Amino acid sequence: MLKISQAVALPLMLFSVVGLSGCQGRSSETTATSVQNELPVSEAGLNQVALSIRTTDATHAFIVEVAESGAQQAQGLMFRTRLAPDKGMIFPFTEDRVASFWMKNTVIPLDIIFIRRNGTIESIAADTIPYSLAPVRSNEPIATVLEIAAGRAAELGIKPGDTVAWQ
Repeated sequence: MLKISQAVALPLMLFSVVGLSGCQGRSSETTATSVQNELPVSEAGLNQVALSIRTTDATHAFIVEVAESGAQQAQGLMFRTRLAPDKGMIFPFTEDRVASFWMKNTVIPLDIIFIRRNGTIESIAADTIPYSLAPVRSNEPIATVLEIAAGRAAELGIKPGDTVAWQ
């Protein structure tokens, strides 16, 4: 998985994201808790939620791990050697920010999707380079980052302006 750059990691370590409040797709605390209880925690011990991306042609379903705490966000998908096509990791932020990630210690290439608070995709960094220290940034303040297997965004026709929702 990507590691958040040092410039972003320190502020992230200072807070813990308790839920996905303010992001499209979450209708209530009860719904989010019910969904999390229905899905087992991941092998890494993270909560998982159902996520969908609506494109002009289809809706694509994923099960994603939620990087809730600053430590979980800093670790991300680092050191993982595989990521199934229908899996990913989501990084919800309590406040909108220009997000900056890097691929240090990330073994597999990823598509990094930057999502606005209203659930629309702001931009996509496709096929990021494993182990790279080059920052991968959003173009504007965003609320959430989604990481999926490299090439999946193009394969599924996912593009800026499409809508992401999760429970």
